[in-house]
Formats: sequence, C-alpha cells, structure tokens
Amino acid sequence: MTDWLGLRGRKALVAGAGGIGAAVPAGLARAGARVVVADVDEDRLESLAADVPGISPLAADLTSPEGCRSCVGEAASLLGGLDVFVHAVGVNDRRPVLETPDELWRDVVRINLDSAFWTGKAAGALMVEAGHGRIVYLSSVSGLLAHADHAPYAATKGGVNQLCRVMAREWAASGVTVNAVAPGYTETGLTRGHLDRDGVRESLTALVPAGRLGTVEDLVGPIVFLCSAQASFVTGHVLYVDGGRTLV
Repeated sequence: MTDWLGLRGRKALVAGAGGIGAAVPAGLARAGARVVVADVDEDRLESLAADVPGISPLAADLTSPEGCRSCVGEAASLLGGLDVFVHAVGVNDRRPVLETPDELWRDVVRINLDSAFWTGKAAGALMVEAGHGRIVYLSSVSGLLAHADHAPYAATKGGVNQLCRVMAREWAASGVTVNAVAPGYTETGLTRGHLDRDGVRESLTALVPAGRLGTVEDLVGPIVFLCSAQASFVTGHVLYVDGGRTLV
C-alpha cells in the first residue's frame, strides 16, 4: 500500500487521551505512525492502549512547565525523536462570567492554554532542530463565537488559535507547520452532560447547517491530514470542522 500521507514510521505524541484525543492515536497508527499518548489518567491510558494495539501510554501531568517539558522529552526518548505533536488537552466548566471563581479561571487557563504553550514550545524546539515537524492543536468554534457561559474556555481557545499562528510564523522556515482544528459541538465525555440536558442537543443541532452534531471520527481525518506530508505547505491555519456552524 502506498504511504500517501507520508506518516509511516513517523514519531508522534498525542497529549490527552479522552474524547477526541482517544480517537486521534488510532488514526495516526492506521496511517503507520508510531504513537505515544500522554495523559494524567493512567486508567484511561491503559484502556486506550488495550483498544489500540501498538501505541505507548505515558503518564504525564501537564499542569506545569516542568511536567510538560518532561512529557515531551520522555516521548521523544521512547520514540527516538519527534515528528508529530497533537495537543488534545482541554477542560470546560459552563457558568456565567459573574459566577466564575478566580480559581476556576486559573485552572482552565493552566490546563487548556498554558499546557498548549509549554508542550508546544518543547515539541517545537526538537522539531526546529530537526528541520521538520507537524504540530496540531485542538481548538473550538468557541474561540471565534461568543457562546454564553464559556468565558474561560473561549478565552483559552482564542488564545490557542493565536498561539498557533505565531508559532507557525516563527517556525515556518525551519520546516515546522503549526495548525489548529476547531470542532463545533461534538459528542464527547466533555460535552455529553451538557448535551443530555432537556432540549440542549436539539437546540444546538438546529444551529448546524449540516443538521447534526459532530462525532470524534469527524475530527480524525482532518487532524491526520494536518500531521501528514500532504500538509507541508499548510501552516498557521485554524480549520473549522463544524458542519457549517460558524457560517450562521
């Protein structure tokens, strides 16, 4: 079979093993990449490793600069280098701005945005030195649209979008691309509790021109493409995978 994507044997780290982060390693592995998956939840890692043969689990705490640098360094050591990095770490807590405690704001920013900077910086350093690399961030339509009750989450996703662009500009001449994929509402563990509330799923679906909410599998193809050789001239782009949600 032709290695059209150019991912066979590539060394990939996926940070985050829940929801979308659980589906992406399988997609990369199917394309022939060698994959390490990092997460703080060791039970989730073990479950994912059992479901996706060939991936290597890595327990990691990405809430500090040291933890992020250690995670990237350990993954690169296990793989013998690093060609691909996917940041799929994220939390949300829906409440109005006036009801958002300072501690919650700090927690969401640290997990969603700080970890994106710290891990991306560490991965980028290795890739710039090697003269090749692909970095993909999981963003959200909330980085563009002003959804109520999403202030910390939306702010971090807007930050991820701009972080992606700045990294892309700085590292383009070194053969490193940096992009983001921004899903609309997607059925994951992070969103399911909210979607299961009376009328929520129906009201959100009505806003999507495609007439349905997203699934994690809708994200795998776009992410794998941006990790591939076929995306060598795509950088600094935020790809909305939202069934047209950002059109209305």
